[in-house]
Amino acid sequence: MTRPLIGVSTYLESGARWGVWELEAALLPVGYPRLVQMAGGVAAMLPPDDPAHAAGAVARLDGLVIAGGPDVDPAHYGAERSPRCGPPAPARDAWELALIRAALDTGTPLLGICRGMQLLNVALGGTLIQHLDDHVVEVGVFGRHAVKPVPGTRYGDLVPEETDVPTYHHQAVDRLGTGLLPSAYAADGTVEAIELPDPAWVLGVQWHPEMGEDVRVMRALTTAASTSGWGA
Repeated sequence: MTRPLIGVSTYLESGARWGVWELEAALLPVGYPRLVQMAGGVAAMLPPDDPAHAAGAVARLDGLVIAGGPDVDPAHYGAERSPRCGPPAPARDAWELALIRAALDTGTPLLGICRGMQLLNVALGGTLIQHLDDHVVEVGVFGRHAVKPVPGTRYGDLVPEETDVPTYHHQAVDRLGTGLLPSAYAADGTVEAIELPDPAWVLGVQWHPEMGEDVRVMRALTTAASTSGWGA
């Protein structure tokens, strides 16, 4: 069976350096494609592009991952910018919102990671908490904390036990978007996973599975992609 093609959104950064070069670059931490590969998929990078091309791109994919990254512009959920909110990334916001909506429209399996989960919530009309004081222990260093699944949800079925997960975020879901269900929580009540009910395969996780060794969530995405798309 052909491995499913999984698109992964990327950063767009100036001043990236490699060898003798320092240029603008489309970047993606290698943990993302490695996790896709470990879970049985082929990873394709999706750098920011004209949102008008999103539907055509998603039509060529078996599954989609919206990666972590900068804070979502509060204008997308009708809020004023907090002083603790990071600078906007308008090209990424526009492109990834269009990718998410195309995936939702076509039933393409979709996984949102950290920012990706937050953007999924915003795409469906939800809002975000713009700053949490105690969720980043040290700047630039991933922490770990326990995540408790909600029984009977997709995530709860995939990972039925409480687990410690790699995490790095200072924003979180506030009001849930239309149709979304919470499927995991942190000990302080922060929503750590969201999903749409069956038959859609749509899941968002607040943590960074690409920084850990647990492939269950990504393998579930690639399995869904194998049975519903070009990879079948």
